[in-house]
Amino acid sequence: MSGGVAGIDHVQLAAPPGCEEEARGFFGGVLGLEEIPKPESLRARGGVWFRCGDQELHLGVEEGFAPARKAHPALSVRGLEDLRTRLVGAGVDAVDDDSIPHLRRVYAHDPFGNRLEFVEDIRLDELQAESQSGARLQSGFGVPSKVGAVDGTEEVPE
Repeated sequence: MSGGVAGIDHVQLAAPPGCEEEARGFFGGVLGLEEIPKPESLRARGGVWFRCGDQELHLGVEEGFAPARKAHPALSVRGLEDLRTRLVGAGVDAVDDDSIPHLRRVYAHDPFGNRLEFVEDIRLDELQAESQSGARLQSGFGVPSKVGAVDGTEEVPE
């Protein structure tokens, strides 16, 4: 559809003035996100930007800052347990949530008190294990089907 929303370009979190170095330490150091340069025309406003997969995570300076306690980005993760260990090692409280059956989730707060969610889809682990066991995966309408032959014609029994 022309003129429709195509996806998310970036998410912005607010932070207090002077947040940049602490943001780099947490988002770059602990989370491992790559910092990207802000356009010259926006640098005087403060804040810092990071690459987050195909999207960006922007930390913008807000006078009178108050952290987002409910609203939050959910960041997709591979290796959630490793990330959880890094969070805890950095002194961040990490709260597990298993209320959605196929997701591992951890909630934490950035150094400024903004709520963050880290999500790992355990179905990806299952699909990877199946593919490494010799079955090739083909997906149709989001549901994986196992195909055994190299040419894709032979079904593998369940």
